[in-house]
Amino acid sequence: MTSYFITATGTDTGKTHTIAGIIRAGRALKRDFAAVKPLLTGYNEQTAPNSDPAVLLAAMGRANTQRNITTISPWRFTAPLSPDMAAAREDKRIELNDVVTFCEAAIAAAPGTLLIEGIGGAAVPLNEENMVADWIAALNIPVILVAGTYLGTLSHTITTGAFLTAQGANIAAIVLNESESSPVPPEETAATLARFAVCPIHIIPRKGSAGAFKTLAEAL
Repeated sequence: MTSYFITATGTDTGKTHTIAGIIRAGRALKRDFAAVKPLLTGYNEQTAPNSDPAVLLAAMGRANTQRNITTISPWRFTAPLSPDMAAAREDKRIELNDVVTFCEAAIAAAPGTLLIEGIGGAAVPLNEENMVADWIAALNIPVILVAGTYLGTLSHTITTGAFLTAQGANIAAIVLNESESSPVPPEETAATLARFAVCPIHIIPRKGSAGAFKTLAEAL
């Protein structure tokens, strides 16, 4: 089965929301989707029930236990910073090869389609030499690029897409998560992006998103 890497134009664009929606829609379609989020910053065990791993586990129908969180998010750091900075605060270093090996094992073990959630945007540093784009290149799997519909998203999405393409990534789809504040309807943003993108563009509205997620899940 094909696996996908979910990255974004930046932080808080809705990667986890997108993945959880795909998984829920997939379950309704009798499709087997699963997810991992190997790297996590800003993690606090006291608020673990509201964390991104908890959202993913709930979508998969798995219990929100510390063991399950560790299974899908083995690298967790307290500081709400980029991975390299958060790891440094704890005198640690993220090794790209270790993260890639974890993902490859998860892909091999997944009975269906595995969705691998990145961290932040595509150019977020993992350590002194590597960034998320290097992680994507090492796995060599299709990418789903998540963006918002806020003012400025056109530049952010086009430049991120061009950057990933230059790195050799195959962008399978762009997902526009409707932002709380948008200068124009999402359809207008999608139409403009379509002039510069060669992949499908999916819109996830803030309300009534079930149908949109069903269409996205069917396309994967």
